[in-house]
Amino acid sequence: MLDERLGKITFWTLFIGFHGTFLVQHWLGAEGMVRRSSDYLAVEGLTALNTLSTICSFLLGLSILPFLYNVWKTAKYGEKVDVDDPWGYGRSLEWATSCPPPRHNFVSLPQIRSESPAFDLHHPEIAGLTELTEMTEGEIPYDRLAR
Repeated sequence: MLDERLGKITFWTLFIGFHGTFLVQHWLGAEGMVRRSSDYLAVEGLTALNTLSTICSFLLGLSILPFLYNVWKTAKYGEKVDVDDPWGYGRSLEWATSCPPPRHNFVSLPQIRSESPAFDLHHPEIAGLTELTEMTEGEIPYDRLAR
């Protein structure tokens, strides 16, 4: 699994870099800056915001580095996921199948009886589904999820 700390670093640097680049450009356009001009006069008062936008664009470009390092580190040294739902609270169907998923994901088309079928399957006591029986391998008893 990817390192959560590096994921947060990637998210925040990408978020700040993107918004610092393009939101500032939006503000500059609202102030009357023309597009596709190679030089702006200092008297126009656009230099500071253009400089900020440029710095943030470099931050946006550099934000991919922690992500690439995270992928490399996980591929080389990371622990393998050996459970179907490593977080334990997946709600949608992709968390209801095994990890790695079989060729066709499900033996039969699952019946959806709530907005969170995988959570209902993994936590029947919380979902109010106490009649779930043991599953056969590769089969998920969605037909028993009716309330």
